[in-house]
Amino acid sequence: QVQLVESGGGLVQAGGSLRLSCAASGSIFRINAMGWYRQAPGKQRDLVAAIHSGSNTNYADSVKGRFTISRDNAKNTVYLQMNSLKPEDTAVYYCNADIISSVVTGTGYNYWGQGTQVTVSS
Repeated sequence: QVQLVESGGGLVQAGGSLRLSCAASGSIFRINAMGWYRQAPGKQRDLVAAIHSGSNTNYADSVKGRFTISRDNAKNTVYLQMNSLKPEDTAVYYCNADIISSVVTGTGYNYWGQGTQVTVSS
């Protein structure tokens, strides 16, 4: 059993900042990659940022230079620092993690959080 719990969403004015957190708990043997996705109304769910083993990162072009993803392996937590927010960033943000829960099989699965709403007003 794995659970991802997100926090930090809310309403902010354009140009403001928010910091999202996602903590993984439960049966965790190893977390390979963690990331943030977002889905706006009428849009598909797209990758915002990901952080992999070794702390290498990927960012969507639309957020490069504004968002920073980081992780605390000791806490099984991933963060997304969002600066210079724009109305276009308004979406439900979902935490995702590739987690090996079973040491027996060593098979990794993707897990999703429930999502946290980020609304950026103009």
